[in-house]
Amino acid sequence: MDKSISANGETTADGSIRGYDSLHQLLSSNLKPELYQEVSRLLLGSNCGRSLEQIVLPDSAKALSSKHDFDLQAVSFSADKEQMRKPRVVRVGLVQNSIALPTTAPFSDQKRGIFEKLKPIIHAAGVAGVNILCLQEAWTMPFAFCTREKKWCEFAEPIDGESTKFLQELAKKYNMVIVSPILERDMDHGEVLWNTAVIIGNNGKIIGKHRKNHIPRVGDFNESTYYMEGDTGHPVFETVFGKIAVNICYGRHHPLNWLAFGLNGAEIVFNPSATVGELSEPMWPIEARNAAIANSYFVGSINRVGTEVFPNAFTSGDGKPQHNDFGHFYGSSYFSAPDASCTPSLSRCRDGLMISDMDLNLCRQYKDKWGFRMTARYEVYADLLDKYIKPEFKPQVVSDPMLHKNSS
Repeated sequence: MDKSISANGETTADGSIRGYDSLHQLLSSNLKPELYQEVSRLLLGSNCGRSLEQIVLPDSAKALSSKHDFDLQAVSFSADKEQMRKPRVVRVGLVQNSIALPTTAPFSDQKRGIFEKLKPIIHAAGVAGVNILCLQEAWTMPFAFCTREKKWCEFAEPIDGESTKFLQELAKKYNMVIVSPILERDMDHGEVLWNTAVIIGNNGKIIGKHRKNHIPRVGDFNESTYYMEGDTGHPVFETVFGKIAVNICYGRHHPLNWLAFGLNGAEIVFNPSATVGELSEPMWPIEARNAAIANSYFVGSINRVGTEVFPNAFTSGDGKPQHNDFGHFYGSSYFSAPDASCTPSLSRCRDGLMISDMDLNLCRQYKDKWGFRMTARYEVYADLLDKYIKPEFKPQVVSDPMLHKNSS
């Protein structure tokens, strides 16, 4: 076997296999076709009993990908044909990218550079007919929240700030809903900061916002230096193309967070993230896919790309020596469906645009098939949670009497 293969054909420095797609690619070149099909079914699932189909994109989108060197993939999810409902097909896109300039460059230049880098990718989504596009977490800036330096707060902006105005024009031009995760400065409440996703409608108007519910305190991810847990609950935004929600980054580790968006009626939940290989890569192909299955909706998972090096070294109280970067943001953005199928992921090392056609009828079809909502015991869970949050809570543990007898 050729062990120099990495995600989407890239080669790692040490010649090792890295990334979920690497394994898929390696197997495809070394297994008999019939065995490969079975392995593929287990790795990526099957959609309505079939492999996912590739979408033929316009030459103009492919030309932008070639000229600006970003990974471009397009895959279609289907649903069973129904007698009383027409298909509800929506085209959805995910953007992953690295920063444009070193973190030592003037902040205004860094921000402008990212805008310029994303323009051709968003244009490619537009000419490809994408209806809903989601960008990565804190896309307007380097992910500086490891440093705990307050100077990075300068990147924060109000909901109707520079980045929103930039995207409003593109949303209107391409009749496209855009989800824009930013560092928000709340001008109405003492200019405090939030990690926020702004939802821009296809007419260029702001539909609403959601603030990140769960803030990590893991290793270098000391984000509560900048913002705290959000106050917007679990909103679902009804757009002309379907009902969408945004589970920002660390929220993907909390099953009840996923559940709440589903209970509010989401059909597509985006998970814009910034996470590094050493910390989370084994979890990445699993959590969102599991959420799509458990909650009968589609999930779009986005991770940024590259290694962002900061001018001042920092530590995280974990005994490791001081360092100037988080590690490698491994990209690998992908879609998951309610039927357990998922797309291959984007590159681990390059900017990229993942496009998927999805028939939203699949959401109800899998609610009917598996009956998770019908068979759930919400009243039992609610009773436990009501007891758990009280100071006098005691876990429901039934011990073998002989345990205590033997210990005495």
